[in-house]
Amino acid sequence: MQRPRFSSCLLVILVFFLLAGLTGLVLFWWGKGDLMLGDKVGVVEVRGLITDSRPTLEKLVRFRDDTRIKALVLRVNSPGGAVGPSQEIMREVEKIKKSKKIVASLATLAASGGYYVACAADLIMASPGTATGSIGAIIKLTNIEQLVKKLGVEVYSLKAGALKDLGSPFRPLTPEEQAVIQKMLDDIHRQFIQDVARNRRLSEDKIRAVADGRIITGEEAQKFGLVDEMGNLEDAIEKAGRLGGITGKVEAVYPEKKGFSLLRFLWGQDLEESLSQLALPYPEPAYLPPWFR
Repeated sequence: MQRPRFSSCLLVILVFFLLAGLTGLVLFWWGKGDLMLGDKVGVVEVRGLITDSRPTLEKLVRFRDDTRIKALVLRVNSPGGAVGPSQEIMREVEKIKKSKKIVASLATLAASGGYYVACAADLIMASPGTATGSIGAIIKLTNIEQLVKKLGVEVYSLKAGALKDLGSPFRPLTPEEQAVIQKMLDDIHRQFIQDVARNRRLSEDKIRAVADGRIITGEEAQKFGLVDEMGNLEDAIEKAGRLGGITGKVEAVYPEKKGFSLLRFLWGQDLEESLSQLALPYPEPAYLPPWFR
């Protein structure tokens, strides 16, 4: 009597672990997005300040290499951010469109670096009231020299190189330093104009006419040639699907969520992501609207 009962218990345990293992495997692949059937449109979001390109690049590359993803939508809701990361994302969009169609969907705000990352897409869509444009570069420095003096604090800098402490907050900028910073900003501004002109297939003169840092609406941007069509996110997904050759119902896929995090559960997002959206970590040239920071 003991042996049949033991065998039954063992069988139940084995079945339990088998089902648990299969469930875990299904959930794992579901989280990876690999259970999706049929052709899809991959949606990658760029939100908040652009300070690190890596998360966005990883999502773009994953969708680029997935044969079931026939086209991509880059959903942008950002005031811009640091120059380097904005340029890196834009370059990846340029590479992706050689093999897959990619549509940029501009949300509430896609200004400066936010527009920069979108300009390389095959097609750009926005709402009439979307705040975009702001093609320019800016750097904001702080001078706390008088405050330090009132506090009775003395600051010493030892340097090798005449401009090594360029932008020090403890003294005014010299005319030479202002000229150096202005030259750098002018160069970064030129790069912005050239990249937009190349990707939008417009003359640099036409881009330069609106590249004074001004914010414009999506409706105005279409008149200047910076936006192709009016439409929301669903319109962009539908458009991308058709451009990618999907004939039936167009369905979107978003990158998998990260593993469970108590902080994310309570806060809604990672602490690192939250902090990165507060401000750039240190004074540096940025593709940002003039009123930001």
